[in-house]
Amino acid sequence: MIDQYILDLQEVDEKQVAVVGGKGAHLGGLSRIEGIRVPGGFCVTTDAFRRVMAEEPSIDARLDQLSRLSPDDREGIRTLSAQIRRAIEEVPVPGDLAAAVTGALARLDERAAYAVRSSATAEDLPTASFAGQQDTYLNVVGPEAILRHISRCWASLFTERAVVYRRRNGIDHRTVHMAVVVQQMAFPHASGILFTADPVTGNRKVATVDAGFGLGEALVSGLVNPDVFKVRHDEVVAKVIAAKQRAVHALPDGGTQEVAIDSRQQEQPALTDAQVVRLVQLGRRIEAHFGCPQDIEWCLVDDGFQIVQSRPITTLFPIPEAGDQENHVYVSVGHGQMMTDAMKPLGFSMWQLTAMVQMHEAGGRLFVDVTRRLASPTSRAGLLDAIGKGDPLIRDALETVLDRDGFVPSLPDASPGGRPAGGAPAPIETDPAIVTGLIERSQASVAALERDIRTKTGPALFDFLLEAFEEHKRVLGDPLNLQAIMAGMDATWWLNDKLQEWLGEKNAADTLTLSAPDNITSEMGLALLDVADVIRPHPEVVAFLQGVEDEDFLDELAKLPGGAEARDAIESYLDRYGMRCVGEIDITRPRWRERPTTLVPVILDNVRIFEPGAAERRFEQGRQKAQEKEQDVLSRLRALPDGDRKADETKRMIDRVRTFIGYREYPKYGIVSRYFVYKQALMREAERLVEAGVLHEKEDIFSLTFQELHDVVRSNQVDDQLVRQRKEAFQSYHALTPPRVITSDGEAVTGAYRRDDVPEGALVGLPVSAGTVEGRARVILDMAEADLEAGDILVTTFTDPSWSPLFVGIAGLVTEVGGLMTHGAVIAREYGLPAVVGVEQATRLIRDGQRIRVHGTDGYIEILP
Repeated sequence: MIDQYILDLQEVDEKQVAVVGGKGAHLGGLSRIEGIRVPGGFCVTTDAFRRVMAEEPSIDARLDQLSRLSPDDREGIRTLSAQIRRAIEEVPVPGDLAAAVTGALARLDERAAYAVRSSATAEDLPTASFAGQQDTYLNVVGPEAILRHISRCWASLFTERAVVYRRRNGIDHRTVHMAVVVQQMAFPHASGILFTADPVTGNRKVATVDAGFGLGEALVSGLVNPDVFKVRHDEVVAKVIAAKQRAVHALPDGGTQEVAIDSRQQEQPALTDAQVVRLVQLGRRIEAHFGCPQDIEWCLVDDGFQIVQSRPITTLFPIPEAGDQENHVYVSVGHGQMMTDAMKPLGFSMWQLTAMVQMHEAGGRLFVDVTRRLASPTSRAGLLDAIGKGDPLIRDALETVLDRDGFVPSLPDASPGGRPAGGAPAPIETDPAIVTGLIERSQASVAALERDIRTKTGPALFDFLLEAFEEHKRVLGDPLNLQAIMAGMDATWWLNDKLQEWLGEKNAADTLTLSAPDNITSEMGLALLDVADVIRPHPEVVAFLQGVEDEDFLDELAKLPGGAEARDAIESYLDRYGMRCVGEIDITRPRWRERPTTLVPVILDNVRIFEPGAAERRFEQGRQKAQEKEQDVLSRLRALPDGDRKADETKRMIDRVRTFIGYREYPKYGIVSRYFVYKQALMREAERLVEAGVLHEKEDIFSLTFQELHDVVRSNQVDDQLVRQRKEAFQSYHALTPPRVITSDGEAVTGAYRRDDVPEGALVGLPVSAGTVEGRARVILDMAEADLEAGDILVTTFTDPSWSPLFVGIAGLVTEVGGLMTHGAVIAREYGLPAVVGVEQATRLIRDGQRIRVHGTDGYIEILP
């Protein structure tokens, strides 16, 4: 029975998390690494915790209540968790369990001081560290005190912070159990934390050591600022020595106290450089053992290091795999595609298979390796120019990497002849028939795909899809398609540059592109206004929609007066745009056709905010403004020296931008249309696999790559554990913020706006749609939760085309991600909305409901009193 409740640290390894919790398992693993000293001790197993929990039946009912509370109900959580903790602490430790603990203490040293440390089964995991969520007690002396503190550790599984953390990470309280580590105290000269990767930049080759005098509690509690050392390749490359006025020391009879440090010692480093390097070498050994960067707690005792904890650093963004030891620089695809959320394996593998460039996955996001293009002078200049127009923060980050001697290799330019890879396509004539032809070709290709895929099933479906992906890339890579896309963008840049040079006017093209023809995304927003016009005259339909929750509401809608017309209007809209959704580059995301309730709040906002006929009026107003702007610009140019030539060139570029800028949005629509056809076929295959008992649920296919799903269909077998691991990994990736640029060292390189023309305190971004507007900020992270009033300014992380129905009802736009030619910017200009994108942490720095002023011409936001 004793063995059931007590395990010596030497008997434990990292595979025994379920028995001794994360901390205990890691300490056991540490104690097995050659050359690593771990203070002796034992674990009180999770069996002991379960037995004590079973002794008090009231706990079970309270856990039921706790599971029903929202993570935001802090008062309810505080009350219930306190009741549970009190109940656990009041349970007497059973006699045989108490005897097992005192027997283990006698084998070590009953009179010694111990640290009594919580070790939960959901703790120190690769996906969630739970650092600081449960309690640790230092310098506990005597069996009676140790038993009392073991009870306190059990109870600390239900601290308010631990309960909220579990809820936010989707972890059921009943699935987590508490072990306790009882470990001999170390009485150190110095202590602190070692990160084997830089926790700020993510650089895996730079270790960071925080050090202070006495026990580490002084650093953890924020009592003192630590000395900070940075180590790269066994050399201290940077250090900051803090004035350490206080330390925490152990008392002879138990407990700890703060003490003042002698003034002569305060500014002495807690470690020598040689000790720091030795510590980092130990850390690298520990990192190699556990297989990932570690957050390590250490003590310096008699010039020897003792390790008292090691856990994975869970905040680091994973590094794309290159398969070699060379330096690499990766640029985020999501920042260009307006989808920085984590993608599921089927989603990112499908995008990789249908994209025109090779991509690497990390953390559920896709990246492009730009190292070779940065290496040669000509391709480097072209890349920086193109990226800088779209996202200045990416350009600045790349320039930061290039400034580092030797990180990016230097290669000669390619031999002359032909344009460099990634350069601009050859120009085309300005002819609306080109756009019409491209759209018709895309529609025909999608129609053929829909027709031909219907009869395909099983392995034959996957063979067909691989051929369809080649057609997908052929349509996308058609030189005429690329020329048409670039024609509108090049003309926009030309107009902005030349009209600022000649007339001193910033972003003049923003007005000249209003209500440009053939823009499928802006048409999508206006078309939902037409749907609102059909619904508005029918009060019963409006009332019904206000209570809609089920996705099959359209059938019920038709039974109401005016409901049939409303249903037909929504169905017609879904026929044309139902393949769209937020994050639509991820095929696993639910489409509007699959989840039409997403559109209901936007339709109701349109019913409430707008008058009938708003769509046609808005488009016509934009067209007239653009026409008036054209006449104004041309007349002002003609008054200048050499004015006729300038006016004629400008007129040609205005015609060019009006012809092609709307088409900029169509290729994405074509991609997403094809994606929905692929998805419907794959979901039919998933249904067959569920019926055959191969899969538990259809959505399990989202956790497999396309090739893995192909193998499952061929073999009728699936690795359930792999699916489960992928789901857990996706949850952990969701919490990570993807960098715009990351290197093969793991460093997330951040760019900056190098500007001094903005007021102090303003939030800086990229100006993408001219004008200034003041209004209420609505910070919205989920389009389905939008609740807008006329004049509101939308503040969000990113917008892809699916957000455009909201644009008709707002007065301005602020996003954290975006560039001059990304979808949100294009549609903001289409609708004449002042917009600033690429504003770092906008959704955190701007509070919902605050009044802000958006300077869309100059690229900054003021937060108003």
